[in-house]
Amino acid sequence: MGDLAWLTARPVAHRGLHDAARGIVENSAGAMDAAIAAGYPIELDLQASADGEAMVFHDFTLDRLTAARGAVAARTAAELREIALRGSGDTLLTLPELLARVAGRVPLVIEIKSAFSGDMRLAARAAELVAAYDGKAALMSFDPDQVTEVRARAPGVVRGIVAQGSYSGAHWPGIDAERARVLADMDHHDTTDYQFINYHFTDLERPAVLAAKAAGIPILAWTVRSPVDEARARGVADQIVFEGFRA
Repeated sequence: MGDLAWLTARPVAHRGLHDAARGIVENSAGAMDAAIAAGYPIELDLQASADGEAMVFHDFTLDRLTAARGAVAARTAAELREIALRGSGDTLLTLPELLARVAGRVPLVIEIKSAFSGDMRLAARAAELVAAYDGKAALMSFDPDQVTEVRARAPGVVRGIVAQGSYSGAHWPGIDAERARVLADMDHHDTTDYQFINYHFTDLERPAVLAAKAAGIPILAWTVRSPVDEARARGVADQIVFEGFRA
């Protein structure tokens, strides 16, 4: 597995060290700069542009965080780079821009967003860029197929799985009971060969998580938003992914 001590050495700033009240928006250049200044590793999200570039953005649509509307995937990278993040002077970043900005100063934990559609272009692009990056960085996804693609494209890139105990509700359309069990129990190690786990902090007592910890797999806990939740997460997790306070 190699030495992954860097992955759990310090609390990880969720979507950068953002604070909307101060005009520092999640996944923005300002949030990245703030995390770097504080010495925190950065968790960030990727969505694909229409022309296949990896964009640093969480949502599938632009509506919540910008004045624009519609799907991120409907616009080219050049178009997306001109869109301002709401309440901020920053615009959307591409992953190449983000990597150049961070330049190895803090570790990166990068989530590949997925609609579970079988489209592997974003995973392929992220793997290509991170494999060439001169700094500590890992790729992860809720979608095991994305992690398997990273493994195939760039086996030397650290890869992880993001998971939680339940996959019901509108956020998980088309996830039947057996698929939900596989995702919750991370029962895909034979294909993903994940090297770390990022699990929801309320579900860390799940037997599959405890078994992984006993096997020496590093465990991150998402998303911790208070010191009380931090104390709960640290009962199992090796490190936390946090926002809304200074861990």
